[in-house]
Amino acid sequence: MIETVIPYRRRRIGSMEVRRVLPYSKRRSVGPFVFVDDFGPFEIVNGHSMDVLPHPHIGLSTVTYLFAGNMTHRDSIGSVQRIRPGEVNWMTAGSGIVHSERVSDSGNPAGSSLSGLQTWIALPEKDEETEPLFYHHASDELPLVEADGASITLILGEFFGSESPVKTMGSPLYAKCKTPQGNVLEITSEVEERAVYCIAGSLLIENRIFGPGELVVFSPGAVTEVGSETDSVFMLLGGPALEKERHLYWNFVSTSKDRIESAKEDWRSGRFRSIPNEIGYIPLPAA
Repeated sequence: MIETVIPYRRRRIGSMEVRRVLPYSKRRSVGPFVFVDDFGPFEIVNGHSMDVLPHPHIGLSTVTYLFAGNMTHRDSIGSVQRIRPGEVNWMTAGSGIVHSERVSDSGNPAGSSLSGLQTWIALPEKDEETEPLFYHHASDELPLVEADGASITLILGEFFGSESPVKTMGSPLYAKCKTPQGNVLEITSEVEERAVYCIAGSLLIENRIFGPGELVVFSPGAVTEVGSETDSVFMLLGGPALEKERHLYWNFVSTSKDRIESAKEDWRSGRFRSIPNEIGYIPLPAA
């Protein structure tokens, strides 16, 4: 059932150290998911140290899913949205968008925690230059499914006999699964590429134990059983395999290297639309 296991690598974004899972040298994507960062828990203190300043994206959709703490999203199409644990921000960059994610103005008490996952989903090639858009869904809008003794929040896609209300491109599957000790959850094979990422506890798969920070990628077509050595939380993610290789540079994703080069020049030259009432920006990396 197991195709590969991807351990996280430590990366720094501003003042924050994150655990990067995708992309990986031996597995660039799982379904349309091309980027997964696991962050926190961080203690929130006064100031702007955890704010992510305005930066651009093309060719992808982003999904922010928080386990603790609040963030405020702002973007260049005028969206302003606080996101709380269990809610979904779906932002489609398409032809180009600029956004920021601020912790400092989101109503977090000093000393509270921030943790969550940031994922990027590559758009289908035909949709890479679509107009940018933004959707927000409260936690009570997402289906809560009971299956094989597990409690499953369906964030994106259709699975376990239910369907998320989040409008997507590329048919991603994304779910948060809470399983009690000794439980076994069967993950059927109708989704082409699937993986699980342990958040808390420990998982038993093919007589191997996996803990937080490990992404277990399953072989296509295999019916998979995920057991829980302890009370556990894990994310299930995947979808159809990408129809074509994606190139990634910084915050840009595209089937075309030339398109990424033009996006780099657009950011250097200030041609992206700015965020209303925002200040500062992240410059293009030197390398």
